[in-house]
Amino acid sequence: MRLSRRILVSGGAGFIGSHLCEKLLAEGHEVLCVDNYFTGWRRNIEHLVNTPRFEVMRHDVTFPLYVEVDDIYNLACPASPVHYQHDPVQTLKTSVHGAINMLGLAKRTRAKIFQASTSEVYGDPTVHPQPESYWGHVNPLGIRACYDEGKRAAETLFFDYHRQHKVKIKVARIFNTYGPRMHPSDGRVVSNFIVQALSGNDITIYGDGSQTRSFCYVTDLLDGFARLMDTGDDFIGPVNLGNPVEFSMRELAEMVIAMTDSKSKLIYLPLPADDPRQRQPDITLARSALGWEPKVALADGLKETIGYFRSLLAA
Repeated sequence: MRLSRRILVSGGAGFIGSHLCEKLLAEGHEVLCVDNYFTGWRRNIEHLVNTPRFEVMRHDVTFPLYVEVDDIYNLACPASPVHYQHDPVQTLKTSVHGAINMLGLAKRTRAKIFQASTSEVYGDPTVHPQPESYWGHVNPLGIRACYDEGKRAAETLFFDYHRQHKVKIKVARIFNTYGPRMHPSDGRVVSNFIVQALSGNDITIYGDGSQTRSFCYVTDLLDGFARLMDTGDDFIGPVNLGNPVEFSMRELAEMVIAMTDSKSKLIYLPLPADDPRQRQPDITLARSALGWEPKVALADGLKETIGYFRSLLAA
């Protein structure tokens, strides 16, 4: 077990952030959860509020924050197309201004800082699977650019703060992640399919259903976070964290229908602009540098996620 540290998690009331807060508390750390609740959900952290060593602060990372911490996990940013396209200017500000403010805090406190980057930095890739050396294929003027380019700019800021100010950084590129506490209306494919199936509605597939994604269960992702933060200062990333097993949208939909015993039918709608046709991480670096690879099979993770949504919808 690592020595107890005071750790800030921005976006700590979100899907991944709340699981991270829970994990860090279980390891004996003090956790400062920072969230403005734009997409974060207070119910995600309600069970932690009375836990010793846990503090919640309502704050928008586009404004400076003055606290004393040992480590920072910068997860704050809307991550689903529905949410980040709702206010694209604010999304870009969260990625860029938020990174500047969190990096400034890390510089002042000499904290180690983790950036939750994304597979979206690769855009609609022309290289498959995507290694960290691939520079990406992103439309800088499209409706997804507020998120894609925001995260790319944030990576630039992290590396420049590291080079110029010697800030201790760790950068992970997160691929599609799922699990309990996903927002039911976030528009992501796993939550969409499960909610539609449990509600008996038609399952909407964009495009012809042949486009692929790779799905990583949240506990596997958090194991990758921990291993990256525990590496020496000479390894900073970026490193892909995701499950390399590919599934088509049609395969996922059929699996969800079978596991929920749903009567839902598949309907096909036009593919959104700039939607990637393929997304699969090359995790060679994560295996060699972190000794990490995902362990949870999609069927097992879906079982837990379906159970969560079943309880949520019944409440």
